[in-house]
Amino acid sequence: MAGSRLEKFGTVFTRVRDLMRAGVIKHEHKPIWFDVYAAFPPKREPLFEKHLRKVRKQTEDSVPEIFYKEDEIRAKFFEVYGNGPRAFELLKSNFVSPCQRFVMKYSELESRGDVKPEALFEETAKALLAEGVLLRKRGGPAQMATESRDPLLNMKLTEMLADQQRDTETETDVSEKRPQEADSTDSQSSSKI
Repeated sequence: MAGSRLEKFGTVFTRVRDLMRAGVIKHEHKPIWFDVYAAFPPKREPLFEKHLRKVRKQTEDSVPEIFYKEDEIRAKFFEVYGNGPRAFELLKSNFVSPCQRFVMKYSELESRGDVKPEALFEETAKALLAEGVLLRKRGGPAQMATESRDPLLNMKLTEMLADQQRDTETETDVSEKRPQEADSTDSQSSSKI
């Protein structure tokens, strides 16, 4: 009984009447309106009816996806170069990310019109390299100017290990010859005595 306090199970009048019959509410404590309601009942019983709402058909959102030309350039940049060598510096208000520099240079070269649209992406990367912005392709070494490279950086690990092995072999050959030379000098000195 206590769980059914909603008006959808009978009216207020019928619930108070049933509580009085059960002895929960004494006749001395009945509500003032109870006798009036019993003497003059409404013409239509006030029952709780769930109003049926008209079900609207779910329409698809008509909001189009918004893509700018710069978004396509950024997507291709991140696909080729990734996020870049360092994190964004959000504390600096004038910080320009490598991606944003790339988009600005791309727009500049495109507005000039002297570069073909197919080669515009590569030309933008070359122009940024000339300005000193190093772009690193995903899974590849950093793109740098060839004249500024140190020749030691071009050596491969296998070449370095081979050079080191040759150096150790020559050292062992020299160390093996020295004891033989020392023995021959000892034999010469002993023959003179």
